[in-house]
Amino acid sequence: MTNMDKLYAAVAERGPVCVGLDTEISYLPETALDPTRTPGENIVAYNRALIDATRAVAGCYKVQIAYYEALGMDGLRAYAETLRMVREAGCPVIADIKRGDIAKTAEMYAKAHFTGDFEADLITLAPYMGLDSISPYLPYCRDQGKGVFVLCRTSNPGRVDFEYQTLADGRTVYTMVGDALTRLGADYMGEKGYSSIGLVIGGTTGEEAAEIRARYPDTFFLIPGYGAQGGKAADIALYMKQGNGGVVNSSRGILLAWKKQPGVSYAEAAYNECVRMKEDIQGECDKL
Repeated sequence: MTNMDKLYAAVAERGPVCVGLDTEISYLPETALDPTRTPGENIVAYNRALIDATRAVAGCYKVQIAYYEALGMDGLRAYAETLRMVREAGCPVIADIKRGDIAKTAEMYAKAHFTGDFEADLITLAPYMGLDSISPYLPYCRDQGKGVFVLCRTSNPGRVDFEYQTLADGRTVYTMVGDALTRLGADYMGEKGYSSIGLVIGGTTGEEAAEIRARYPDTFFLIPGYGAQGGKAADIALYMKQGNGGVVNSSRGILLAWKKQPGVSYAEAAYNECVRMKEDIQGECDKL
């Protein structure tokens, strides 16, 4: 099985929620702060509590490296430990690194994030330096079952600056990217019918959703934008395929759930939010 197969199986078993461990020290309640620990150590303890609380209702976890890099070496130790904790919990982990560079440099990024201290099951990539910036990651997909999610149509407002520009053949730039990656991904298909090359498809609106899902039926989606960015379950459901074929990320909504649930521990609040989010999305998927 590829890691994309394992991700499909995790969604089938536990639901499509992707818990974003994009953990900033300011997100932690006072009860989670130990003055004898470094910021990174406090973050690790917080992440561990959330993983333990949510692992039964989360399809996977996503760890955004920038939040850890900002703390220097202390943060990178916390990043490595967080990746390790998720993998030891038996859950797929996505390293949100969004790398995109020339081939030789990409070889080093692939080695850094698919092996060693920072090893993850899947990673995010940026495609705009071309397919030769993607190809160095593919031997890991072929030989070790690793997976990549490549930016296609993102959830940020600035996506319209480039991704929505119209080409001479009438396609948008994001469609050109998706088409090229889907062709490339045909050589990396897994047992569950999905390629090891997935796409990042923002779910902040339902616009083009049916078209995108129909255009890329064999592609697994990483869907950001739910919750804090304004994405609604009814929109998100349109990007799924019979309730699977994608994972839906929520970071702040889960990390800061304790703020909206007075008197509830931060770990229990995270669990409650995961369950609410899972039921919200699956309820909309069931209507389709």
